[in-house]
Amino acid sequence: MESQLFSPISLGGLVLPNRIVVSPMCQYSCIDGVMQPWHDQHLGHLALSGAGLIIIEATGVSKEGRITHGCAGLWNIRQERRLREVVERIRSYSSTAIGLQIGHTGRRAGIAPPWNGAMTPLTPEAGAWQSFGPSALPHMPGWPVPRELTVRGMARIAGAFAASAQRALRAGIDLIEVHGAHGYLLHQFLSPLANQRTDEYGGSLLNRMRFPLEVAKAVRDVWPPERALGMRISGTEWHDNGWDLDQSVEFVRALGAVGYDYVCVSSGGIGGATALLRDHTALAQYIRQRTDVPICAVGYITDPAQAEATLADGKADLVALARAFLDNPRWGWHAALALGATPHFPQQYELVRPENWRAFGKVHPDLAPA
Repeated sequence: MESQLFSPISLGGLVLPNRIVVSPMCQYSCIDGVMQPWHDQHLGHLALSGAGLIIIEATGVSKEGRITHGCAGLWNIRQERRLREVVERIRSYSSTAIGLQIGHTGRRAGIAPPWNGAMTPLTPEAGAWQSFGPSALPHMPGWPVPRELTVRGMARIAGAFAASAQRALRAGIDLIEVHGAHGYLLHQFLSPLANQRTDEYGGSLLNRMRFPLEVAKAVRDVWPPERALGMRISGTEWHDNGWDLDQSVEFVRALGAVGYDYVCVSSGGIGGATALLRDHTALAQYIRQRTDVPICAVGYITDPAQAEATLADGKADLVALARAFLDNPRWGWHAALALGATPHFPQQYELVRPENWRAFGKVHPDLAPA
């Protein structure tokens, strides 16, 4: 029986040879938003992983929209030129599609990287900056109070999303994923816990969806249909009276109406209940069964059989993996072998095909002892 994981899928005008996605993973290693040599080796490994698509880490659409001082950005020409260089280098040896996640952190901005403070807020002495949110409510107790965005400020941020998408297009990116999950700005507007506005951008579900959909449309208007466009959302916040699956269904339907090609379903991010380490495939399935938008499942998918079952059981249309690829940058090759598909090896690595490799019980003539 043919593997569903290794069957092709079309997202907009982009055709992927398989349904494996390397999830965007922040590296916190940029300087002024510009990618460094670390990114060449990091993304280079992933581009030879056997995945149909790799998505570059969350990239800020503005300086104040970064998570940390080390986060990637795409608000100026230096960042754009470096991104183009990274893309062109990958294209010189890999045909893997390259995506980019763009976002704005809102009230979660200005924190230390995970290896230097466990993602705690920066002090002014350490270079903290003013954060923004739908309401003047901190992310958690002890965090800075964000400045409530004005309608004019929201329009500026929507324009920044569109401008970053245009820069990504010039850099040669195949797919844009708008970050609307994990307690960042767009999720904050969706959440009744973070958004307590009393104007047309707060209160009802329709009002709370208004700004995220304005951003979604601003990006759609500048992103060509022959490429692919999606959004990552938190399917639920795991909080009573918070954002939940039924609200997510309505939002995904609205994204489909705007013209989005897929939605990646994660969870958590508001307050302390991040729930980012949970299995989200059931959330993906719930939304997939109630919408017409292709759904990507993400969250602790680590095993080829698990990934295959996620698709075969109708829980999702694609699967995204992160830690599994950091642990094993050839995960896609091994998944293909495990599921009876044919892995694509670069010609320089042909000697590690199973029929040529000692560990599989056969010895290639070039490797046989004299």
